[in-house]
Amino acid sequence: MNSRARYSLSLLLACTLLASPFTSRAEDTGDDATTFTLGEIVVSGKKPEAEAVGTVHEVTAADIQASGARDLNEAISLLPGVNIRVGAEGVPRIDIRGFRTRHVVLLLDGVPFSSAFDQQFDPTLIPVENIARIKVTAGPNSVLYGPGGLGGVINIITKKGSKEFKGMVGTETGDHEPYRTKGSVGGSVGNFDFFLSGSAADVDGFPLSGDYKPTTLQGKGYRNNSDSQRNNLFASFGFSPTRDISLGLTVSYLNGDYGKPASIIADPYDPFASTPKYDRVNNFNGYAVQLAADYQVTSQFSLRSWLYFNRLDQKESQYDNALLNSYNLVAGSFLSNNQSDVIGISLQPKYDFGKGGVVTLGLFTEKDSWKNNGFTTTAPNSYTLDNESRNYTLYSASAQYEVSLLPSLGLVLGYGQHWQERGERSDNGWSLMAGVHYDILKDTRLKASFQRNIRFPSIRQLYEKPSDNPLLQPEVAYLYEIGVEQKLPGKSLVSLTGFNTTANNFIQKDEATNKNLNYAECRFQGIELAGQTKIFPRLLLRGSYTYLDSKDKSTPGHDEYQYSPKHRVTLEGKYDFDFGLTPYVSFLYAGDQYSYTKSSYTPVLKAQMSNYTVVNMKLNQKILKDKMNFYIGLDNLFDANYETSYGFPQAGRFIYGGIEFRI
Repeated sequence: MNSRARYSLSLLLACTLLASPFTSRAEDTGDDATTFTLGEIVVSGKKPEAEAVGTVHEVTAADIQASGARDLNEAISLLPGVNIRVGAEGVPRIDIRGFRTRHVVLLLDGVPFSSAFDQQFDPTLIPVENIARIKVTAGPNSVLYGPGGLGGVINIITKKGSKEFKGMVGTETGDHEPYRTKGSVGGSVGNFDFFLSGSAADVDGFPLSGDYKPTTLQGKGYRNNSDSQRNNLFASFGFSPTRDISLGLTVSYLNGDYGKPASIIADPYDPFASTPKYDRVNNFNGYAVQLAADYQVTSQFSLRSWLYFNRLDQKESQYDNALLNSYNLVAGSFLSNNQSDVIGISLQPKYDFGKGGVVTLGLFTEKDSWKNNGFTTTAPNSYTLDNESRNYTLYSASAQYEVSLLPSLGLVLGYGQHWQERGERSDNGWSLMAGVHYDILKDTRLKASFQRNIRFPSIRQLYEKPSDNPLLQPEVAYLYEIGVEQKLPGKSLVSLTGFNTTANNFIQKDEATNKNLNYAECRFQGIELAGQTKIFPRLLLRGSYTYLDSKDKSTPGHDEYQYSPKHRVTLEGKYDFDFGLTPYVSFLYAGDQYSYTKSSYTPVLKAQMSNYTVVNMKLNQKILKDKMNFYIGLDNLFDANYETSYGFPQAGRFIYGGIEFRI
């Protein structure tokens, strides 16, 4: 099966940015739309007990605009506990508290949209122009989210049309002449609202640092095979026939192509270097449809539901040379055409007992399927035809109870039962979540939470040859968290959180048998210190420090997780001048991360990678009563030469600028 379908469903993520239909609560996004939360899984009742007992970070559309973030990974890269790395897969991976992307649940308006093939996602394919708010839950999370979120949950909530008719068009360009264009329009008439948007991006490749040292595979200048081209269309419609009923329909479409930069090291005697692979996604087309409804049956009882269908068709190639013009010389090269389908339905009844608390049920079923046809090179000018299909069905039932025992004391309890049905066997498992918060003083909150959660094996782990193992069982994790939050003068807030997580039955490839097995164990523990202040009304400052101590028991000779920084510091700030100028600056430091020798090399060696610091800045200038916005930005201001994975250099200094018009 090779790696050809690795991103088959994840590519569809960008075209499944489904805007959530009506709800009674709207929030100003600072853009051309408002936020509605029907598409969001509601994990709390009147008071946010389920979120108050854990760690939830939020990024708004205004934050995204100020920072200049272009996709999901850039939008959340400064959050505590979040680490972005790029390696042999060629795309950014989002790790939370040490857990890899496959252990993070991605929700788009409440609907799970990680890859059906490997349960991962490519965040660069998720454009930000449709995003109203991103909520990232690190560690213990609500059972209503279902199984899989051992590291956490990323919940993307998209935009809706506001009461006033509004629109926006914009364009951006920069070094090496990339372009990005976008536009949107939204509004409402009576009980009907709409939001339409589209975007197009064409990037020739990202620049390398001036301090980068060339190799035989990669010279100076621009990264080979790092170009991309993407087009997105999006539409959302909402209708509320009565005060108690809200309906919504969203449709979206995505197409394009992109390259996956290979390792820059071809030295077979380098024990740390990955074998270079020359991959491209030559074409992808995807679409998504979601229907959503909310019915307030009585003043105490409500019912929310979703029905969704997504499809992605993709053509992917792995060439046998850096010129990307041949398949027929090296075993393992391939050409594949694959298709991913996801169809599901969810139901969320909720009953409010008043002072007795709130009970919410979560029920869903989803079928994930994948099929592929093409060929794989087995020897020079010799091929094997590929024609295969795989699928499984997930079922989940959960219940959550929240109650405010006292004005200063809140409690949440949740239990979930989950099933995975596949051809050769059926698996099941359970999740449990409990949390409490107590305000010992008016401005001081203590909180603690615990969760037992599971993750079912992916299609890739079950069936991808030669490491396939259809008898794999679910992974199990135990997550503990305790923290304190303190409000300070000047609209300031500081928090300190300690966490400890142990995961058992981890799925890892066994080097002796070359099969995926349930034998690994890992442990992550650490602290997160975060704070923000608006001591001056126009000034916003945020900062965080994350300490992560990891223990990797999955691979002999490894004593901690590869590419997981032990120390991570972030700072960001902006100031809104009264004449419309907003300067923004961010700082990211990552230190003490390690690389291990590849699996074929013995004995196992460990090398410390270089620490790195990246500084970004952006200037926004609004004129004509905010109807026009000019901006210019510098990513990696000091042109740092750094890697997040061995042999994969990241972008150097990049200069860009753009303009937006609003009506």
